[in-house]
Amino acid sequence: MPGFEIFGDEERNSVLEVLETGVLFRYGFDQARKGRWKAKTFEAELAKRTGAKHCLLCSSGTAALSIALAACGAGAGDEVIVPPFTFIATIESVLNAGAVPVFSEIDETLCLNPDRLEAVLTSRTKAVLPVHMCGATARIDEIRHFCEKKGLILIEDACQSLGASFKGKAVGTFGQAGCFSFDAVKTVTCGEGGSIITNDDAIYLKADAYADHGHDHKGNDRGLEGHAILGANFRISELNAAIGCAQLKKLDFMLEKQRRHKKVIREAMSQFSEIAFRQLPDPEGDSATFLSFFLPDETKARAVSKALAAAGVDGCFYWYDNNWHYLRQWDHLKRFQAGAKLPIQMLDNCPDYSRTNLPQSDSIMGRTISMQIKLAWTEQELSQRIEKIRKVLGDFCHE
Repeated sequence: MPGFEIFGDEERNSVLEVLETGVLFRYGFDQARKGRWKAKTFEAELAKRTGAKHCLLCSSGTAALSIALAACGAGAGDEVIVPPFTFIATIESVLNAGAVPVFSEIDETLCLNPDRLEAVLTSRTKAVLPVHMCGATARIDEIRHFCEKKGLILIEDACQSLGASFKGKAVGTFGQAGCFSFDAVKTVTCGEGGSIITNDDAIYLKADAYADHGHDHKGNDRGLEGHAILGANFRISELNAAIGCAQLKKLDFMLEKQRRHKKVIREAMSQFSEIAFRQLPDPEGDSATFLSFFLPDETKARAVSKALAAAGVDGCFYWYDNNWHYLRQWDHLKRFQAGAKLPIQMLDNCPDYSRTNLPQSDSIMGRTISMQIKLAWTEQELSQRIEKIRKVLGDFCHE
């Protein structure tokens, strides 16, 4: 990852096909576009790839989450269970729906711990929003079982995990809806883009309309459209979709290369007894965008993280101090009660996020380092990287 590492003639030619028509808008202009429908093509190919009945392409992963929440009926006053380790967009989408994010513990999958969901369940809980972080799945079968038992909506944030699966079933297909991101640093990139997948006809129709001001997209050239609901503008352009069409065809190649690179690095690190690796509910379904590993304690994790950076081992993330991906550093969320008056602040008994206490998650994240797996490494670069990693770990860890 990310897909921009292998941009080529395929992406350029796909974009040129759009520019030749002059039609950048994803809807209408039927004659002028000369049969070229990049967004529709991407949707059909991704639905086929994931095994989903429906796919809707949109402007971002954040937009996908907002659309999915609206289409599934999660809104003002509802509580949505979320993990503390995710990109902040997961939380923003819940807040922008007027719903209340409720944080629950993660486990060593780096995703929501299904055994801890009951502890945060209330009469206002509407949905669970697990995030398949860093390329691999949560314990999604157990989370799905919990939601079915409790009558809750399950929306999967699979924005970081295109190509991942659990026992042969694609992420994003376990709940009512699944969401992907195709931003600039994702495995498949559109520059900016996202998508929702679902097997539910009613959810798809609501999502399709909500993402485009409520238009039902019936008839040619938008002339016969009705408006069953109000919506927003979360459309993607044909230019962005064109890049995605070319990139999606390369996904199998990307996954094979990521998995091979990750395997050899992991094997080299396995000689150090103090290193433990992230738990993978289905190792065969890992998209291998990151190699995440644990040190024995926070002190050693911090030291190893700094030493890897000093040694030139780039792309290693110590998430516990990361401003974007872990609750501990989200000061703007902790100041939320004094911020803009979103619907959540009109409710009684809203969480004070400055007091959120997740000791299990803190313990795990304090010991975690995630190493990005790149597509463009040559064999020589990979060998040199492994030697640097071995040297650093040799200075801190027992073999």
